[in-house]
Formats: sequence, C-alpha cells, structure tokens
Amino acid sequence: MNTIDLVALRHEFHKTPELGFAEEITKSRVAAILSDLSIEVNVGAGVVGILKRGTGNRAIGLRADMDALPIHEKSTHGYVSQTSGVMHACGHDGHMTMLLGAAATLAEDGGFDGTVVFIFQPNEEHGLGAQAMIAESILDRFPMEEIYAIHNLPGAPVGQVSTRVGQICSSESLFRILIEGQGGHASMPQVGRDAITIGAEIVQALQTIVSRKMAPGAGVVVSVTEFLTDGKRNVLPGRATLKGDVRARMPADREEVARLMRQIAHGIGAAHGVKVSVEFNTEFVEAINAPAPTLAVVDAALAIGLDADGNREPMSFSEDFAHFSAAVPGCFLLMGNGQDGPCGQPLHSDDYDFNDALLPIGGAFWARLVRDRLPIVQV
Repeated sequence: MNTIDLVALRHEFHKTPELGFAEEITKSRVAAILSDLSIEVNVGAGVVGILKRGTGNRAIGLRADMDALPIHEKSTHGYVSQTSGVMHACGHDGHMTMLLGAAATLAEDGGFDGTVVFIFQPNEEHGLGAQAMIAESILDRFPMEEIYAIHNLPGAPVGQVSTRVGQICSSESLFRILIEGQGGHASMPQVGRDAITIGAEIVQALQTIVSRKMAPGAGVVVSVTEFLTDGKRNVLPGRATLKGDVRARMPADREEVARLMRQIAHGIGAAHGVKVSVEFNTEFVEAINAPAPTLAVVDAALAIGLDADGNREPMSFSEDFAHFSAAVPGCFLLMGNGQDGPCGQPLHSDDYDFNDALLPIGGAFWARLVRDRLPIVQV
C-alpha cells in the first residue's frame, strides 16, 4: 500500500533546506520516494516522475518547487532548519509534499487514463529552474497538453483556492544604469560633471514612468533599490550606478518601461554631457493562465468541497512557473495557508511556516484534477 506520512515528510524537508541548483539531498529523497511508488524517475536539473495508466495518449504536468531561501530561521518548533542561514520560508517543502502525496494516491488507486508528469523543479526563487529543465528538453521528452502549479498563500483561509484567467503573476526585471561623468574636488563642482546629482535627477525622473506615462491601474512598479558611487568625503563622484527592480503585469507594459527608462536616462545624460548606459534584464516573465486549465482548477476545487475564486486579483510577486505556462497551456493557483500564527506570516519571513493541515487538502486536490483532466471513458 502506497502510504506516506505527509507531516513527517514535510518536516524532514523543512529541516534540510537547500538553495537553488544545490538541492542534491532533496532531489535524492524525492527520486527515492517516486521510485518506491513504482513511478518512472528521471533526474537532471530537477526530478521528473512519469505515471501512466490505461491507454490514453493525453498527458498533464504538475509542478512543485524544491529550493529554499538564504534566510536564518527564527521559528521555535521542533523541526527548524538544520542548515545555518538557509530556510524553507516560501513553503516549497509543503509544495513538494502535497505533490508526493498525490503521486502516492494516484499510483495506488489510479482512476485516470493517460500520463501524469510530476515535475520537481529547482531554483524557482531566482527564476532559473524552469528554464534549466526546459533546456534539458523536458517538454520534448515528456510532452504534456497542460501544466499546473500550486503556491500556498498566507493570510487566506486554509485550502481556499484562488486563480484567474490571464495574467496571474507579474514579471520581474532588473535594471542597471551606469553614469560616467567627471569626478573632482567637492569645493569646485563646476569643473567636473558630478555623477551623484545626475543620478539623483534620473532617480526622480524614473518615478514619472508610472505616474505620468503608464495607464492608471496598470500594475507597474519601478523601484530604485541601490545608488552606488565612487565619491568620498571631499571627492565628487565621477561614476554612479543605479540598480533596481521593475514589476509589470503585461509584456507590452514591461517593454514600454524599458524603452522609457532608456529614453529618460540617455536624455538626462545628454543634457549634462555625460555617458549613460542602461541594462534591462527580465528574470521572470509574466505568468499567464489559459482559460480551460483555469476553469478545470476551479471545478476540481469545488468538487472536493473547497472554497474557490476564479477571478482573483493578479499577484504582485513573480513566479518561475511562467516559463512553463508560456510553452504549455496551464494554470498557476493559490491555496490558502491559514490566517493565524506562523502560517499567516508573509512569505519569505523568518518565522513563516507551511500549514500541515494543507497537506492532505493539496494532495486530494491534485488527485481530483488529474482524474478530471484524464478521465476514464466508459465504453
């Protein structure tokens, strides 16, 4: 009989967190569990399990993320991280456990006709894991018609499902603006080109992108997070670097922000006679949910008695699953983690914890979704 002690397994994962692309203990444990369930195992950047039943030629993918964060845990429960400075502060320990619970149920009871692709992805936090698995040809080696992922949501009632058709998570782009002026003596600014005042002007002007150039309610955020110079106590800087973060809900808005950022920075640089260069790199693309998979998620949640909202507001955070759902129609959904105590603390908080009460709920949801999307057709 394929039984897994979900709480014990989740606590085991929680005690042995690993950072992105270093999930070796985690990968080995996941692969061993899948193998014990007689599920075909493929190990590369991540772990892929293949479970087939019946003669159906349809396949769907279910994804869980494996990596932890460089955070020192401050929890006091009995299964705190045993790795100094590393913590499962985003609930990926729970995501893996829910999916393994569903794998055990489906391997034991079947109830579907087709193929389930269980995807355990590395390095979600830096937006690199999905691309690494795609680069290994996961989508070619294991073709699937749809793909799904769950993320827990602190502050929402336990098990409450929420999602939406269209954009569900924002993109994240990182920018770097380099100003090359002329340093000089602080007492004689007129003989140089002070990079710090030019940089300050650019910082202020960048705020007009959202307030004056984008439509109200577009959901765009432009944040300058670092201002670095080579100035000293009495030395005006000749070089300054601005770094920051951009979130956008739609690809067209993201591209427009990049265009406007270059226009503003280059224009101010030209006005002051200095060289300004701009780098704009998108780490996470927008996560877009397809209509049919999203409706299927809501139906599956309602079918097992969960509260479900199919028209929630988009999330401001970014999600590496976007690279999968850009290639295969899919749905990213949120599942409530609870409202009290550590389970209600924000994601990435040093005292956050995944809610063990959610483990059987998530497993049951996954099993129901598989059986709905890969039904056994009675002849």
